[in-house]
Amino acid sequence: MIRRLIGAAAICAAVAIPTLAQAQGVPGGIERGARDGERAAGPVGAIVGGTIGGVVGGVAGVLGVEQRPRFRSYVVEQRRPSYQYREDVRVGAVLPEEGVTYYEAPPEYGVQQYRYTVVNGRTVLVEPRTHRIVEIVE
Repeated sequence: MIRRLIGAAAICAAVAIPTLAQAQGVPGGIERGARDGERAAGPVGAIVGGTIGGVVGGVAGVLGVEQRPRFRSYVVEQRRPSYQYREDVRVGAVLPEEGVTYYEAPPEYGVQQYRYTVVNGRTVLVEPRTHRIVEIVE
């Protein structure tokens, strides 16, 4: 029985990984991985596919790999002013509440729960409540 589950999980992983490379961040990766895994290998496939999808999506970041260049171009076209920040611009850094303008991203990028801004010439996604940088879009 255990060998059967492991075999099904391995088959699911082999089938799902190429599809999951297209995942859109962690939430999209989990959803898509579970759906594709279930289709390929049933309930065990859904579990394995969801897990692998989350990992692949996490590597891709909040924005999917394909969305990054489009989003970056969108921000450049908007000509947003760059905030000068004295600290390192890195994921996890907390930006000040005052002096920084945070903008809503268009819905087609799937990051409505975040805001974006430009800091030291770099586009960043920020958690609006804490002003913590969650992704640097390059």
